[in-house]
This record gives sequence, C-alpha cells and structure tokens, in this order.
Amino acid sequence: MAKTESTLDYTEWFAADQTGQSAPKPFSLLWRLYREHTRKLALSALYYILKTSPVWVLPVVTANIINIVGYPNEHGMREFWINLVVILIVIAQNIPTHTMHIKYISQAVRHVEAGLRSSLVRKLQQLSLGYHGDMNAGKMQSKVLRDVEAIDFLSRQMLMTVIPAGINLAVVTGLTLYHSRIVALFFILMAPVSIYLVRVFRGRMSQRNHEVRRNIEEMSGKVSETVEMIPVTRAHGLEEVEIRKVDSALENIRQRGHMLDVLEAYFGSSSWVVFQLFQAGCLFFTAFLAHKGMMEIGDIVMYQGFFNMIIGSVTSILNVYPNLVKGLESLHSVSEVLMSNETEEYRGRTKPDAIRGAYSFSGVGFRYSESERHVLEDFSLEVRAGETIAFVGESGSGKSTILNLIIGFYKPQSGIIKVDGIPMTELSMKRYRQSLAIVLQNNLLFSGTIRENITYGLPHISEEKVQEAVYMANLQDVIDSLPNGLDTSVGEHGGKLSGGQRQRIAIARALVRDPRIIILDEATSALDNVSERHVQDAIERLMHKRTTFIVAHRLSTIRGADRIVVMKKGRIAEVGAYDELLARQGEFYKLKNR
Repeated sequence: MAKTESTLDYTEWFAADQTGQSAPKPFSLLWRLYREHTRKLALSALYYILKTSPVWVLPVVTANIINIVGYPNEHGMREFWINLVVILIVIAQNIPTHTMHIKYISQAVRHVEAGLRSSLVRKLQQLSLGYHGDMNAGKMQSKVLRDVEAIDFLSRQMLMTVIPAGINLAVVTGLTLYHSRIVALFFILMAPVSIYLVRVFRGRMSQRNHEVRRNIEEMSGKVSETVEMIPVTRAHGLEEVEIRKVDSALENIRQRGHMLDVLEAYFGSSSWVVFQLFQAGCLFFTAFLAHKGMMEIGDIVMYQGFFNMIIGSVTSILNVYPNLVKGLESLHSVSEVLMSNETEEYRGRTKPDAIRGAYSFSGVGFRYSESERHVLEDFSLEVRAGETIAFVGESGSGKSTILNLIIGFYKPQSGIIKVDGIPMTELSMKRYRQSLAIVLQNNLLFSGTIRENITYGLPHISEEKVQEAVYMANLQDVIDSLPNGLDTSVGEHGGKLSGGQRQRIAIARALVRDPRIIILDEATSALDNVSERHVQDAIERLMHKRTTFIVAHRLSTIRGADRIVVMKKGRIAEVGAYDELLARQGEFYKLKNR
C-alpha cells in the first residue's frame, strides 16, 4: 500500500542514519522532517511577505506624508492621494494572505507532528524486549506526548517567528540600504551583538534544558509506577513512602526549572537593554543627519519605524530562543528512540504456507546482556508437531527463558532453534507468531468489551467463531451472568473481572485464532481450585492436536503432558512422562515430594 501524507513513517530514514557515528545535529533532523514540505513552506513564506507588507510600507508612507506636509513647495497633493490608496490596498490584502500563510504552515506542522508520533509507536513495536525493560513506560510516554509537543512548538516558532523575523530583517535592511547606506551600516551593527548574546547564554541554557527534560522523564516514570502500585501501597500502608518518592522527583524538577527560569530572565533582560540602547542611538544619529541637512525630517520617523521592526524581529528571535533550545532537546530525545538499533533480533523473511509446530533445539545457550551467567547451556530437545511438553524446575532454572526463545523475544548466543526444519533466524517473525497463542499467569486485557478482547486484531471474524471460542473456553456462564454479555466492558486491564474470568477470556482469544503452537506460562498458578478447574478444562480443549509448551509449578497440572523436561541450573536434568519420571526417583521425584 502506498504511503499517504496521513500515514507518513519517519522510521526508515531515521534508521538510515544509524551509521554508528555521532547523532545528526538537531537542525539537520528538523530539516529532514520538513524537506518534503518545501513547497508548502515556500508558499507560506510568499504569503507572509504579502501579508506583512503593510508593516514595511507604513513607515515609508508616514515619512512621505510628513515630508508632503512639511515641504509643500517640493511635493504636490497628488502624491498625498497616491500614498493613501497604496496603504489602503496593502492593508486590505492582509486578510486572505494571512489565512493562506497559516494554512500552509499548519498543513506541514500537523503532518510532521502526526508522523513523529506514528513513527514512535511503530518503533516501539520494533524495539527489543531488552530495550523496553530498560526504558520505563512513563519515560516513553513522556517522549511520545511531551517531547513531540515540544517539537511541534519548536516547528511553529521556527516557521511563524524565526523565519518571518529573518524575512523582516532582510526586507527592512534592503529598504534602508536603498534610502541610506550610512544608516543601514548602523543597523547592521546589531547582528554581531545579537550573535554574541546567544553565544554567551547558549551552553548554559542547553545544559539546564537537558537536566529539566531528564528530570521530567524520571518523574513521569515514577508517577506511572506509583499509579500501578496503588493496590500494593494501600495494602501495606505505604502511601507516605510513595508520596515522598514522587515529591523528591518533583523537587528536583522545581529546582532545575527555577534555575532555568532565572537564566532565561537574565538573557531576556540583557537583550532588551542592549537593543533599547541601540534604538536611542538610532534616534539621535538620524536626528543629527537631519540637522545637518543630509535627510528630510520625515525620514527620521521612517528610520525609527525600520529600526523598531529590526529590534522587534531580533527580540522575537531572542525571546523564543529558550523555547527553541527546549524543542531541540526534545528533538534529540525523540531521536534517541527512533535511531536506536536495539530492534528485533530476528530479521528472517521466510514465510511458510503453514506451520505444523515441530521444534528442534540443538546446543542452545543463552545469557541476558546484563549478566555474565548463562541461563541456558547446551539445551537440546526434539519436539514433534502436536506434542505437549512441560518444563519444570526450581526458580532460575531457565524455564521461562525457553518460552521467550520459542516466542522469538530473544535470540540464543549459541546453538540453533528450528521450526519445521527452518532455522528461526530465517523465519519471518510476524508470520511465525501468527501461529502462536500465549496464555500467561496474569494476562493483559485492554480497556474495552469482552468481545473486543477476544477478537483483538481480527475485526472481520464471524459471530459463529466467537461463540465457539466462548464455549470451548468455558466462558459461557460468565457471559450469561453479565448484563451486556459479550459487550460488557472489562475495565482497565480487566479490573472488573476475576482472575479466572480473565484467564478464560485470554484462552478464548487464543482459541479464536486457531493457533498451531500454544505457550502456557503458569496459566493456573494464581487461581483458586474452582477457577483452576474451569480454566484447566478450557486449556485442555485449547491444547487438543496443537504443539504445546507449558511452564508450571503445580506439578498436578502437567500430568497429561506427553513429556516433562526437568530443568536444573540451565540444563536438562531428565526427560520423560509423568509416571516414568516418578518411577526413576530422580529430580522430578524430589520436586514432587517438595
């Protein structure tokens, strides 16, 4: 499908910049964002020149009127009426041209804002689980919301303040040069002074904006964590501990923000004093020239108007400079995510027509990046299609890691995993995972109805299929007891339902997809006996004729597994059926007795 403006994705060209070298400069990134909108920006600039023309024409007309009135022998009334007509026409055209100026800016800015947010969400789906583990959800939310908003504000300031101010400076300087080179030289002296002011304050303002942005991200992460922990906090009477934790983060933001505000105030007042001195100097300089007969009296007013425009343009740039620094810092923050190369480790492209679910693990070894200890060592196992394999063992023996390797969340550092004889490194993960169904100890439900949670990602599935999944998941009694049946809202994260009901909805979600491979990770360990029976019946229906991998601490729940793999310190201790392993009186026998 061809990309349209509304679905523009920036992840591709951000990825193209991942050369291992230093990150591109913020202004370079900003140009990359807007380079496809150069036509809109050019039209916007053209309309800006037209709509702002009254500001440039008015000082000239004012000077002309003063000179016509002050020197009647040198000027006629015809010039008076011409100036009147010109200023009326120039003022009237502001309405349509201003509207067009804003229209083209808005089209570009809104498109970039939506594209950035879309790109961040796309990138989040591509980043590895290790990256998500290191990046707090609150920090990520801050980047998607606050930082993109700051970039949007930066864009608007650049397009509606900085660039127009530059146009003003160019036009006014040109008009001044046309009338008097010596006065234009006086105006041009402002440029080095402005540059010097920016250079003096730039470093400290960038540093303090960076500190404030980091503190806000940390605070956002703590608030997100605090909200999630409210049930635990209340249960243990630890409200004050959480409040102090957030208050500490807020105090850091307050201190850093106060220091930044004072620095910005010092910068603003310094620039205002300097330019007011320049304006006073311009007034006395042009008055001196008029006194010497080098210009007409009306020209003093014209040059004061021009100089006011120059001061206004330079001051507007300097006033928004602190906001530009914030926006550039946010642009850097967003680019950290978009340019990250910690993406999905599997990049295969093979898309088999059907996946049967036969697995081969050969000498698989794995350790997490932050650990030197191997979680799995020399793990080898052959699994037939349709077979049920259960993994048991003490905590830390590698059971859940095996499931993560099967799903493809992680890639082994040694050995090879094959699915239906195809190495996982060659498989398209998207196609492969469409054949998986995963039921966890605490399944995630989103805020919606039961129907929406069951049919997640399958908008066109038939009602017959949904009802069949409900029946097989042993969920009918729950549906019948609810006022709106399948269309009942489950609340945030399924909070309106019991644990057993959430598990059965997760199983119905798996059944409706008719997967070939089932992964069950402690699917019944948190349930009471009655709920466990309901869920266990649903799981048995789910597992029928499908390759199934189970991790369970309750050994009674895996009695029906074809084979049980007993793990110990990342290695296979023994493999066999339930009764066979008990008869051996080995590691499984010891676990059972415990």
